[in-house]
Amino acid sequence: MARTHLFKNASVLAGPELKYVRDADIAVSNDTFEYVGPAGVYHGRNPRRDAGDVDADAAPATHDCTGLLVIPGLVNCHTHIGDSVGKDARLEGTVDEKIHPVFGLKSRILSETPPDVLVDFMANSCASMVRGGTTTFVDFREGGVGGVALLRRALSRVPIRCVIMGRTNHYSGEDDIRRNAPLSASGEGELGDVVRSCDGLGVSGANENSDAVLGRYSKCGTLRAIHASETEESVSRSGQMTGVSETVRALGLRPHFLVHMTHASKKDLEAVAGSPDVRGIVVCPRANATLAEGMPDIAYLRSLSNRRLALGTDNVMVNTPDMFREMDYTWKAAMGMGRAQVDPVEILRMATVNAGMILGRKIGQVAPGMLADCVFLDKHAIDLEPVHNPHAAVVHRASASSIRAVMIGGRMVHGSLD
Repeated sequence: MARTHLFKNASVLAGPELKYVRDADIAVSNDTFEYVGPAGVYHGRNPRRDAGDVDADAAPATHDCTGLLVIPGLVNCHTHIGDSVGKDARLEGTVDEKIHPVFGLKSRILSETPPDVLVDFMANSCASMVRGGTTTFVDFREGGVGGVALLRRALSRVPIRCVIMGRTNHYSGEDDIRRNAPLSASGEGELGDVVRSCDGLGVSGANENSDAVLGRYSKCGTLRAIHASETEESVSRSGQMTGVSETVRALGLRPHFLVHMTHASKKDLEAVAGSPDVRGIVVCPRANATLAEGMPDIAYLRSLSNRRLALGTDNVMVNTPDMFREMDYTWKAAMGMGRAQVDPVEILRMATVNAGMILGRKIGQVAPGMLADCVFLDKHAIDLEPVHNPHAAVVHRASASSIRAVMIGGRMVHGSLD
């Protein structure tokens, strides 16, 4: 945007608490929210005057947002969009037979599909996320530096933020894990290139890496994350190989967040709570359900001191990258399992505020100083009106059809307010 833009007369879920403000104005300067608050109060000036911008003295461009609800851009905190070409390619069989990074069907699909085709389908998934209100996604990218390059090609086609969590092509076998073999020479040579090419390390899991390798990765001064305790089989395998739980071994990475934790024991979760490095846990309830692996204990995970929960949709091969559907399922399944009410604002926070905090980025909030990523929902959409509880409306009634427009970094990337 060339100058400050003022979005007037909107309703908004504002700040870290997602407080509902019925009549609000939102000012955006460059790529950042400058003002979010009661309507009619904003009288700011364009901060680019000091930079000599030719539009610095121009009045803010105004947009009437009557009838719209502004929410933070949704953050999909765990995806594998590389397998977008393999949607529902295999519904039967074990989790490992479907998506294991070494011998699963997914790895075969990735290796056998031409790169240009992979890029096309990754771009399609990115476009789908934008249309569904996702403004940032976190992708665990296989294939080393080459895999990251393919993802960047897809991203060049679609205006969406992506936190790329790369990995080397090194995987430890059972014998390597039992004798605690170090990172291979090829893996060591590749590691620096991977770290430089992306935003962090997204490690497959403790069962594919020795303690020595995890320790080596832990020394990389970048964002670190790892899959842990996703399946009963993976939990059992770790115990058989090492006598140590998969989650405890995963903590050897000193991860900033762990993904899944569907079958983590309370002892595992206490170990996570005691880790000074872990910022939070990302759960993927729909993907776990699709793979017949059950549901993470949302209530207990939320009770862990100082540990935030976020949401991801996981593999496109087995699940759609739709955060509205993820929130809806998570909210209802969590209540169904616990037979207790869960405030929908907590679920919405998992898809916005918490994700931004876990990633350490200025996203997930409509608040001054945060990046101007947001979604404009039509309160009069057929599935939303009348909106009695805005948080519940977003969590289990909103969909892509409710969206009027999507903004990323102060720029409209989907839809229009005109």
